[in-house]
Amino acid sequence: MSDKTIIVTGASDGIGAAAARALNSAGNRVVVVGRSPEKTRAVATELGVDYHLADFSELEQVRALADTLREKYPRIDVLANNAGGIMGEREVTADGFEKTLQINHLAPFLLTTLLLDRLAESDATVINTASIANVLFGKINIDDLNAEEKYSPNLAYGNAKLANILFTRELHNRYAAEGISAAAFHPGIVNTSFASGSTSPLRLLYQTIAGKLLLTPAKGADTLVWLASTRPGNGWTSGEYYSKRKPARKNPQANDDVLAGQLWERSLRMVDAD
Repeated sequence: MSDKTIIVTGASDGIGAAAARALNSAGNRVVVVGRSPEKTRAVATELGVDYHLADFSELEQVRALADTLREKYPRIDVLANNAGGIMGEREVTADGFEKTLQINHLAPFLLTTLLLDRLAESDATVINTASIANVLFGKINIDDLNAEEKYSPNLAYGNAKLANILFTRELHNRYAAEGISAAAFHPGIVNTSFASGSTSPLRLLYQTIAGKLLLTPAKGADTLVWLASTRPGNGWTSGEYYSKRKPARKNPQANDDVLAGQLWERSLRMVDAD
C-alpha cells in the first residue's frame, strides 16, 4: 500500500484513466484531471476520488487548475502530465499558440512551473507522457516553435513530444537539487481515441483492423504506473526517457542541453510564467 497524492492529467479515458485505476487500487490518493465534464466525472465516481476540469487549449484554465491544486493539496508526490493529442489542420488557440504545441507542451509546462514550490516541498516526481513520434517526426526549430513556417500534424506532434523529453531533461537539470525528479516515457502504440480528431495518417491505424492489435490502455499505462510508484535509483534515472520500463531510443536533439535550456526560456516567455 502507498499513500502518495498523485495528480493525473488527461485522466478521463485511455492511458490516464488506466493509470488512475492502477494507482488508486494500490492505495494512493489519486486526483484525476480531464477536459470532458462527463467522462472525467465518471472516472472519478468509479474510483471515489477527486476530480478537476481544465481544457489545456486555454492557458487561463491551466492557471486556475494550478491555483486549485495548490489550495487543496498540501502535498503533491507525483504530477503525471499525461494530457495531449495529435491534431489536424493547423489551429491557433485563443492564447495565440499552435494548438498541438500548447496542449502537449506549453500547458503542462505552465502547470508544472506554477507548482514548482509545492513539488519541491514534496520531493515530487514529474512524469511526462511523450511518444516515439519524437524520433519519427520531431525536428525542433527553436525559432519556429509555433509552426508558422512549417506545419504538418505529424511534425507538430513529433516536436511537441520531443519538447516533453527536453522539458523533462531541463526540469531535472534545474530542480533535482531541490528534490524534484522527472521522467518521460513512451506508452507504446495504444488503442485510445487520442488521434480521432486528427487528419494525420496515424488516425487510420486506430480506425482499421490494425487498431485491434494495439496495446490496451492498461498496458500502455504500465510505465507511468511504475515511475509513479518508485523513486529514482529503482530502475530509472531522473531526467531520462523510458519505454517498457527501460531506457528508450530518442531523437538526437533530446540530448542537447543547450536546446533544452533554450526551450525552457522560450516556453517561460510564451506562457508568461517567469
